[in-house]
Amino acid sequence: MNFFTQFGRYLLFLRGMFSKPEKFWVYVDRTITEMNNIGVGSLAIVVIIAIFQGAVTTLQIAYQLISPLIAKPVIGSIVSDSSMLELAPTITCLVLAGKVGSHIASEIGTMRVSEQIDALEVMGINSSGYLALPKIIAGLVMIPMLVVISIFLSNLGGVLAGEASGILTREEYLQGARESFIPFNLFFALIKAVTYAFIITTVSSFQGYTTSGGALEVGASSTKAVVYSAVAILFADYILAQLLL
Repeated sequence: MNFFTQFGRYLLFLRGMFSKPEKFWVYVDRTITEMNNIGVGSLAIVVIIAIFQGAVTTLQIAYQLISPLIAKPVIGSIVSDSSMLELAPTITCLVLAGKVGSHIASEIGTMRVSEQIDALEVMGINSSGYLALPKIIAGLVMIPMLVVISIFLSNLGGVLAGEASGILTREEYLQGARESFIPFNLFFALIKAVTYAFIITTVSSFQGYTTSGGALEVGASSTKAVVYSAVAILFADYILAQLLL
């Protein structure tokens, strides 16, 4: 029963963001700031994770498939497809759920317990829209960009690992990646990225906005934001795969 209560409050929170919108330029200024925080601020960790996940996947696939009967370009095709369909969007967004989600929840939660949100309400400002909507828009724009970067760097890591270990050359990897490339796979990855971005930003904003108590509850809200976002991402991953593949 508590799940349905919280889910209902979550839906009402989303509806409330659009009930009394502020001036357009207010959202533009805050959205650009949040795009910098979410996108540029997360770029370094995305780069590191993407390169190493591509490299490790290449080595593991090669360990399982090295055989005189299997052409080496097959390794490149499997790694590139895996990075595009699952590794880059899902792993990247799970990491962002920890970094971005906890930051959003703690920021809004701190404003709630310090009564800054109450002050916004007193001034007649739609606090949920003013605080959460720019973060959601920024996430919907920047997280898919980070996923595209992750896909590219995963393949770069695969190429580097293949050449460094002598398993396959760059030409063999790229041959396999080109032969197996299907445009819909990239489109599917972007659909997943947009869905995960919406989950991360809205769930984290909701957890922060509904915080009550003091500093201890802010930490609990940040933890809930990360856990709930991760579980929702994995659930959405299954649903999207079932519907679109």
